[in-house]
Amino acid sequence: MFLVVFAALSLISVPLAGGRLSKLADLHLRWAPAIFSSLVIQVVIVSLVPGGNPWLHRVLHLASYLLAAAFLVVNRRVPGLVVIALGALANAVAIFANDGVMPASARALRAAGQLTSTKGFINSGVLAHPRVAFLGDIFAIPKPVPFHNVFSIGDLCIAVGIAVAVHTLCGSRLARRRVREGVLTPG
Repeated sequence: MFLVVFAALSLISVPLAGGRLSKLADLHLRWAPAIFSSLVIQVVIVSLVPGGNPWLHRVLHLASYLLAAAFLVVNRRVPGLVVIALGALANAVAIFANDGVMPASARALRAAGQLTSTKGFINSGVLAHPRVAFLGDIFAIPKPVPFHNVFSIGDLCIAVGIAVAVHTLCGSRLARRRVREGVLTPG
């Protein structure tokens, strides 16, 4: 949910920063079905049928990251996608290292008002012996805040990459570059 809210805020902020959302219509992404399939898989296993077969859910979770990786590689020249790819890679490393589950901090889960244990497949949860736990869901948006949830360093990178992509593609003042004395500098 963190990334959906952040993407929405990035889109809303484009007109406020002098950009035009209509420029997104000119963007031609390759392998778009791969990223949409990845997102659908994650929504299904995390939100629609979280109580399914844990082994199958883990395999699908890992497969969703492979689909996303393929999409990101073929579209790597789109502004911001390299930053998104770094975030996705950080998340994938944590998930692959922990057999398909994102390790989460018990403290972060409590702060976000989420269960610290559950039966069946868990997208993100407290693990007995997590590997690369620092890449896991260690940050929290506290429960009193709308859309409270846990998130990772990788999620932060993805959020920054989304903002960079949207503002650059839409020509926002936040992303414009100027040539000054023969050197490209941020605007």
